[in-house]
Amino acid sequence: MYSLIVPVYGNEGSIADLLSAIEDINFQLDGRLEAVFVVDGSPDRSYSLLEAALPHCGFHSQLVLLSRNFGSFTAIKVGMAEATGKYFAAMAADLQEPPQLIIEFFRSLENEDVDVVVGVREGRNDPWLDKLFSNTFWFLYRKFVQAEMPPGGVDIFGCNLTVRDHLLSLNESNTTLVGLLFWLGFRRKMIGYERRAREHGKSGWNFSKRVNYLVNSILAFSDLPIWILMIIGFVGLGLSIVMGIAVVVARFMADVVIPGYAATMLVILTFGTLNCFGLGVIGAYVWRIFENTKSRPQGIVLSKNTYTKKLTELAEQKNKAIQ
Repeated sequence: MYSLIVPVYGNEGSIADLLSAIEDINFQLDGRLEAVFVVDGSPDRSYSLLEAALPHCGFHSQLVLLSRNFGSFTAIKVGMAEATGKYFAAMAADLQEPPQLIIEFFRSLENEDVDVVVGVREGRNDPWLDKLFSNTFWFLYRKFVQAEMPPGGVDIFGCNLTVRDHLLSLNESNTTLVGLLFWLGFRRKMIGYERRAREHGKSGWNFSKRVNYLVNSILAFSDLPIWILMIIGFVGLGLSIVMGIAVVVARFMADVVIPGYAATMLVILTFGTLNCFGLGVIGAYVWRIFENTKSRPQGIVLSKNTYTKKLTELAEQKNKAIQ
């Protein structure tokens, strides 16, 4: 019934606590949990520890080992593809998100009219520098990429089978799984939680990875860079016309005494701004080509119902209409 996907990288210190937490989740879900562990090319003993412990655990499990480190989002997608449940949730192996949140995810997906549930951080027990970087990152993300993203971002989510299938059908590289999840839409529910302090290991989510994540998000979901070029071109073109007129007037009023200065300035101003404007126009066409190569569906059906009536019912309705 329930599939829990756990990407694992550098988490050997938390394996014992992780398995204990999943045992408790399985107990509260009446033994209907399947855990899919995806070891994302982890350089430590995470895989060997899981391989030795899982046969003795009291829940159904799968253990997948990737050939190298592909990133947590790829690991989650691989886990979702291997999972066999009806409802799915992703959980970090460092246990910074409370395991009880997973149970809330599955209960909401099963009993409420929602297709996607996401965990929204209402607080975090992280160092102040990490908080500063994270808050800045998600502010820029909400400002320039997807405004519907929660202020603290999303690290943990759950979905039903329909959303899982659509998510796996989007075969894009250099993108973000959370961005695709929000792009899909569907009926969404936010569940707040307090992020706990890390007890084992060190986070691999460093500054360079945040920058790479933001760049991939902007290029995959926004045409902002192209619009910046076009705006610079428009503004620069207007300024170049004004400054060009000023240079010509100064030339005829003998305020410019250097030979060729006026012509040189006019050429630089005109073609410099036209270059920015032209790059923006070309970029707009390239963006449309890029959008088409992603092969994202033009529309996604949330639900579809078919209503049929028996011939006897149709006859009765016809008789009533005649009477």
